[in-house]
Amino acid sequence: MYRRIFGLLMMLGVLYSCESDLAEVDRIASIQAEEPVDISVGVTIIFSDSARVKARIESPEMRNYNAVEEPYYEFQKGITIYFYDENGREIQNITADYAVRKELAQLVEFRNNVVITRADGVQIKTEELIHDEAANTFYNQMPIAGYSKDGRNTFQGSSFFSDGEFKNIEIENTTGVMYLDENRVPGQ
Repeated sequence: MYRRIFGLLMMLGVLYSCESDLAEVDRIASIQAEEPVDISVGVTIIFSDSARVKARIESPEMRNYNAVEEPYYEFQKGITIYFYDENGREIQNITADYAVRKELAQLVEFRNNVVITRADGVQIKTEELIHDEAANTFYNQMPIAGYSKDGRNTFQGSSFFSDGEFKNIEIENTTGVMYLDENRVPGQ
């Protein structure tokens, strides 16, 4: 009798054990595979050419998705990029609350509170900015606004296109206010 009870308990234990193992297998199978990502914190990246610093990137966090079909870098906590001339002077910087760099497409997309500050103090603000690395151009299809250092001269537009140094800026549907000194005439 004890053998039968012991045998019955063993069979129930095995069946219960199998059920928990199967439930655990189902639970594990239902978990989505996590994407492989390298996360760096407190990031500073220096870009140089012939021992001259061209740019410096700073971000609280950088995520590198390098084991995916289309690798990319993501800056979820914001980014600032400083650009320098051949003498090491800062010529402009770009800040944004979010950025992503798509390696294969050679595009950098800046989003949310994007501010470009030039060395002359001019600020350009928008919600999206795209940098085509291959062509070294910047563009967007969203409203843009610009302000002189003293805040007297302003412009707004519906979209824009610029060279990599923000020297030749083309703005669509431009409106704005420009104050001229009495010795200066438009176009000079």
